[in-house]
Amino acid sequence: MTTRRQFLETAAAVLAAPYARLPAAGDLLPLGFSTLGCPTWTWTEILDFARSHGFAAVELRGLQKTMDLSQAPEFSREGGRLDAAKEQVRERGLRVSDLGASAQMHEQDPTKRAAQLDEARRFIDLAVALHAPYVRVFGNNYVKGVPRDAMLAHIARGLRELGDYARPQGVTVLIESHGDFTDSPTLLEILQRADSPAVALLWDAHHTFVSGKEAPEDTVRQVGRYIRHVHLKDSVPSSATAGGRRYVLTGRGEVPVQRQIQALVRLGYRGYYNFEWEKRWHPEIEEPEIAFAQFATVAGEYLRGAGVQ
Repeated sequence: MTTRRQFLETAAAVLAAPYARLPAAGDLLPLGFSTLGCPTWTWTEILDFARSHGFAAVELRGLQKTMDLSQAPEFSREGGRLDAAKEQVRERGLRVSDLGASAQMHEQDPTKRAAQLDEARRFIDLAVALHAPYVRVFGNNYVKGVPRDAMLAHIARGLRELGDYARPQGVTVLIESHGDFTDSPTLLEILQRADSPAVALLWDAHHTFVSGKEAPEDTVRQVGRYIRHVHLKDSVPSSATAGGRRYVLTGRGEVPVQRQIQALVRLGYRGYYNFEWEKRWHPEIEEPEIAFAQFATVAGEYLRGAGVQ
């Protein structure tokens, strides 16, 4: 396992070379990773690693101890820090693919629901500032005692309200296939009820396969027209791990990541293929510098094999 000191030394060696020696942004495959996988890295370490390992985008889901990105010092407007952060992204030829909010649309209590919607709006505002096209939110759960039809309508109303706020600003709100909502028929119903051009789907392909019990080809057939962003990861059954699954390096588990990528390519999907390595929630899994680099290699092979150059 690579130590933090070894990682920093390697990164420093790579970054000592001029950026001109690295792949031009236009030559990069549409790969990204979520900062959920590197919870101890600084903003600069995240961007430098992405650039030096051929990633085209970074998905922001927390920075170190700050999960509410609207409160992250790196994105403060004071002292020009937000402008500096945007310049750091630009000079490395990267993009911020999306922002991951924690907002959950299932909340029934009016005060709690208002807080969830307020968080999502703050993220939408930050997405505008960072030129990020998407903000992810959750469904996320069925609430005991609430009929299914009423639950889906409640979630859809929240998504539509956020879509109305996001659309004039050029941002799309994405519900992730997550929690209790990992089957395509239910996701499709929610999206149709939301009925907004500024509301779409973040396909967590792991969850629809493992929890939703769907083949990737079936998921894409049912909800493909709504997919704007993707989370990819691999796992194996594990009785010793909470949730009964253990995350493993890409291609070493039983999740059909290659088929998921192939299905998206056939669909004509033009977004990023983002690696969501849940290191923040599962500190025992492989270190990010290992897992990220391995994903770039394996997913890159899958993309090229599917005809993406």
